[in-house]
Amino acid sequence: MNDLRFRPADDADIADVVRLRDDAARWMLARGVTGQWRPGELGGDHFHRILESGEIWLAEAGDRVVGAWELWWEDEDAWGPRPPTAGYVHRLMVDHGSVPPGTGRRLLRAAEQRVAEAGRSSVRLDCLAGNERLTAYYLDAGYRIVGHKEGKPQPGGAPKSFTLLEKAVGDR
Repeated sequence: MNDLRFRPADDADIADVVRLRDDAARWMLARGVTGQWRPGELGGDHFHRILESGEIWLAEAGDRVVGAWELWWEDEDAWGPRPPTAGYVHRLMVDHGSVPPGTGRRLLRAAEQRVAEAGRSSVRLDCLAGNERLTAYYLDAGYRIVGHKEGKPQPGGAPKSFTLLEKAVGDR
């Protein structure tokens, strides 16, 4: 999929992002990944709020949205108050039915590049504690585990525990 293009989302893209998120949640559930995401859990109101305080990036192939991620410039719920040295990637997702293996890694690299271009020195993210497959995915992408967060508040759900991961970007 060499024609993959990245661009910031706007309000007109919210329905595509909700569809992608729900499809990714169904894909996880079909593979026995429970507790991570549920279809219908996040609607347009969540993504509108993200656009007000952060960024949502889209990956497009042809005229179709095939991936997305949220990029936040702070995440006190998970990481506490921190100096502005990192970007925080959330909800990295791809359309598993239409993209080849490795597309998620391309999205992650694009997110890392955006954070470096913004002058930040690291990318931080979290994943559900106990999701060994996802943790291994991020470790393989060069992230390292730097801690755990118990009882992190969740949009539309009960607090959960997460593994915190970080990767240096920029001048490497």
